[in-house]
Amino acid sequence: MTPEHVDHLDPAAADAAARAAAHEPPSPGEAAEELPVASAADTARALAQVVLPVAARGAITRRPRVVGALDRVDADARAVTVMQHLRDRYGPGPVQLRLGARRVALVLDPSDVHRVLDGTPEPFRADTREKRPALGHFQPEGVLASDPGQREVRRPFNEAVLQSGRTVHEIGDRTRDVVREEVAGLREQLRHDDVLDFDRLVRTWWRVVRRVVLGDSARDDDALTDRLLRLRRHGNWAYLRPADAGLRDRFLTGLASRVEAAEEGSLAAVLRRTPAPPGTEPVQQVPQWLFAFDAAGWALARALALVTTHEGAAARLRDELGTAPDLPYGRACVLESLRLWPTTPAILRDTDRETSWRGRTMRAGTSVVVFAPFFHRDDATLPQAHRFAPELWLRERGHDEHPLVPFSGGTAICPGRNITLLVTSQVLARLVEEHDLELLDRSGLSDGPLPGTLDPFGLRFRPHPLDG
Repeated sequence: MTPEHVDHLDPAAADAAARAAAHEPPSPGEAAEELPVASAADTARALAQVVLPVAARGAITRRPRVVGALDRVDADARAVTVMQHLRDRYGPGPVQLRLGARRVALVLDPSDVHRVLDGTPEPFRADTREKRPALGHFQPEGVLASDPGQREVRRPFNEAVLQSGRTVHEIGDRTRDVVREEVAGLREQLRHDDVLDFDRLVRTWWRVVRRVVLGDSARDDDALTDRLLRLRRHGNWAYLRPADAGLRDRFLTGLASRVEAAEEGSLAAVLRRTPAPPGTEPVQQVPQWLFAFDAAGWALARALALVTTHEGAAARLRDELGTAPDLPYGRACVLESLRLWPTTPAILRDTDRETSWRGRTMRAGTSVVVFAPFFHRDDATLPQAHRFAPELWLRERGHDEHPLVPFSGGTAICPGRNITLLVTSQVLARLVEEHDLELLDRSGLSDGPLPGTLDPFGLRFRPHPLDG
């Protein structure tokens, strides 16, 4: 019920309706029902097609074989259909899934996405009971695993080092040089092999990432990032797998040495000179940056598939390279990749107290899930849901607009959003600077609705010289 209907009700009902619309609790003595609980059949369907695929593909690092299998059945499109069914049956929600003594609430209304993200860390805590043990495998003192008190110290530090409010970081010029050098090396390889596959692309990507984050001397330190990958694989199991404290200590010790030795022009050098209050644990903030850049590599491959299958996109990227340091169209292409195929499909929060939703209650300790593919690909609310629409990102988006949350949002929006987009868009533009790239095996991307799931690990491109 919306506020404009209130004046047609008796005063008591009008007061209750107004509070419901504003998510306010009922007045003393007024009974409050709990939010609807999905039926056993709907719960089973939601678990099988929404929740379990997120866990199966790997929440902390992807399992390529599982991702490939989910691609073949277009799993995310099926998940969006399930979410639409829940909204049609139970209303704007959230709707709860009862899992033994645990409650999981699926957010169904766009306005509720804003409410949850703006209400972080209280009453919607970001350090959820699943997230803490998962991240504890490799960054136990990282900001994402921190309680609200720790976040007050660590979050500003991350924002300061990553310069969250700037589209072009102070190391932007150096970053462009790094990207140009590494992509030039990749082009030289492609003269001897006519296929650019994901493995070759990601090797170049990690050289760029290590130089940007840890300095030029870390360029070839595959051992460090491989050790992080092993720990992240452990993190996929969260509390089901005991922490390997020895491996974690070796990784963090090696990382600290790299941070200490990092050259100017790297994020680590900025970290060293940024004031760190007690409790910050500066080095333990870095694994999350590397984690985020890994996911950006998947987004890069998918963005490359988009720009090579949509007429005029690659040419526009080339034109922008020499005219716009922040590459707004390149950023928009990366953001579209992340909208269409989110690398963080489930944004999790835990309630730290009872909350009210349209006159109904959600108990403390409930796990709240914002399933990003639903809001990004819901054709009932977003006309561009299934097509490549970079124009969505070429203007400033208002806070209350339809929630597109590839980097989360609200008070806990990813502090590395801008530096990640800077690096990814630069690599994307350089990849098409001297070649037309032909996407192999996925001709369906160029016509009709885009698939709900796209496996980045199987993407392959054939380069053709622009003058050929």
